[in-house]
Amino acid sequence: MNLGIVCGSFHREEVEEMLEFAKDEAASKNWEVVDVSWVPGSMEAPLALDRMLQEEEIHGAVVLGIIERGETDHGLVMGQSVTGAVIELQIKHNKPIGLGIIGPGAKPEHIGPRLEPHARAAVGAVAAMSE
Repeated sequence: MNLGIVCGSFHREEVEEMLEFAKDEAASKNWEVVDVSWVPGSMEAPLALDRMLQEEEIHGAVVLGIIERGETDHGLVMGQSVTGAVIELQIKHNKPIGLGIIGPGAKPEHIGPRLEPHARAAVGAVAAMSE
């Protein structure tokens, strides 16, 4: 099975770590990562996912990113919007999407410990929904 991964580059260093965990998890489930797309941030992920899922060779996708806690509700609104769009894309394309976005509302000290579990769980969700 072929997996696409969309990565938000706003926290590039941390998301690169998540990408490596996601690739490792995909390999452990006999999925091949055939496309990785970097976007400016989580808000741009749905468009990249939509384009990716139109490809017949892509059987599922994962989105990786981080939405930190800010001084306003911007991150919360963005997180809800992105999550809603991801759900709609799963239904539109009838392909699973694993949500590996840390946050919204993540504090800097919460990010590191969540990199691996969020990335692996997102891939695991795609694999589970494809059985």
